[in-house]
Amino acid sequence: MREITPSLGLLFLWNVFVTVAYLRYQTKIAEFELPLALFGTVLALFLGLRNNSAYARWWEARTIWGAMNNASRSFAREALTLIDKDALKDDALARNLIHRQIAYVQVVRCTLRDQDSKEELLRFLGKEEVQSLEGVVNIPNALLNNSARQLAIAAERGLIDSVRRVRIATTMVDIANAQGGLERIKRTPLPMQYRFLPTIFTYVFCLVLPTAIVQSVGIFTPLVSTLVSLMFTAALQIGDDLKDPFSNKIHDVPMTAMTRGIEIDLLQTLGEPAPEPLKPVKGVLM
Repeated sequence: MREITPSLGLLFLWNVFVTVAYLRYQTKIAEFELPLALFGTVLALFLGLRNNSAYARWWEARTIWGAMNNASRSFAREALTLIDKDALKDDALARNLIHRQIAYVQVVRCTLRDQDSKEELLRFLGKEEVQSLEGVVNIPNALLNNSARQLAIAAERGLIDSVRRVRIATTMVDIANAQGGLERIKRTPLPMQYRFLPTIFTYVFCLVLPTAIVQSVGIFTPLVSTLVSLMFTAALQIGDDLKDPFSNKIHDVPMTAMTRGIEIDLLQTLGEPAPEPLKPVKGVLM
């Protein structure tokens, strides 16, 4: 309601102006009832189609993050159970890979929201590696490549055979596929026609609406017209809120909470202290 109140207030003033002009000055207003009804029906279908497309993008992003969550858990389990312990370094390699995966999902979140990920990297990686990533365009992909190199080192040391290495590599492919799906949604917005035409048509309809009903509704035109405008502008705003699931607003996919959940699961897999899960703030989970 806060988002649509300014435009709805202006529409209410317009409705009052049309009503006063008609009732006080007997202004002749063309009868638009039939064409406006057809226009409203087509507009409702158009908005419904647009909102379904926007929600499909939002739900696909949430589904892909669910796949990322499952793949991260599998990766941590496989790193601990399929890589033999080094006689000198114990399970340091497996812990390194799991910490790297936690950093990876956090960086994916920051990248999708166009945020700086350096702080998240420093939490789990050394300063030298973080500095080596400066200037890299796709930091999450670089982290996956570094994890693959760590697996190659484990194979050279005889800590993992080819079969187990292929098993872990398959899980890493699932992780890379999830990242690719998220990047596809981020880099492919709704077509321009879906973004601008509904807005133009909705406000044209709302502006013409009082001229079509004032002759039959009379003094109640501002109330009736504003209520109808509320439904159409609300439907328009819903589509705007859902079309970008990575906008870092209250309507987007709660990636911060999901990456925190992955961090908790993987740290507990290692037996290390984990942070508390994020809780909704005023009903909003980021």
